[in-house]
Order: sequence, then structure tokens, then C-alpha cells
Amino acid sequence: QVQLVESGGGLVQAGGSLRLSCAASGTFGRDRMGWYRQTPGKQRELVATISSRGTTNYADSVRGRFTISRDNVKNTCDLQMNSLKPEDTAVYYCNVYRAPNVETSTNFWGQGTQVTVSS
Repeated sequence: QVQLVESGGGLVQAGGSLRLSCAASGTFGRDRMGWYRQTPGKQRELVATISSRGTTNYADSVRGRFTISRDNVKNTCDLQMNSLKPEDTAVYYCNVYRAPNVETSTNFWGQGTQVTVSS
């Protein structure tokens, strides 16, 4: 069973930085990992993903400000967030996407961590 525990959220002023960490258990190096975020009344949206080989993908709104990384030995996935804006305020969720074949896929989610950026 996959378990994900996020940490590192908090309150920061606009222009500041935060680093989110996700500790994973039950995962495999070939799983894709990522971060999503959600605000009240809106759908959860992709922030960034990283493949098992290190290929990254970012939402346009965070590209150039956020950096995703992973450590397959420690089973962690981090999100370094710089130049934060009030619109980055959201609950951030760690995600593991497992697709052992083209017909089967499963998403696993952490409990979320709140990030609040004050103006």
C-alpha cells in the first residue's frame, strides 16, 4: 500500500520561498511522482510532475519559479517554490501515479499541506 506524507507548508510573504517534501512508502522507482494543488471551489490542478527517469513537467503558472525533484533511494519528492505569489495559496497534495501497463493506472494522494502566501 502506498502512503504519502507531506510536510513543509506554511505562511510566507509574497516573493518568499517554501520547500515542500513528500515522504513515500510502498512506492517503486518507476512510479511517476508529482504535486497538485487545490483551492476552495476549484478542481485540483497539476503543479509539477517528475518521471522515474527525472523528466519534469510544470504548469505554465509555476514554470521558472518552482522546481520538482525526487530521490529514489530515500523515496522522497520535493517541491522548491520560489518567488511565491498570493495566487499560489492552496492546499498542496503529493501524488504518485502508477501505471504498470497501458490498461491499468492508479493515483495515490497524500493528506495535503496548506500553503498561504500573503500580499
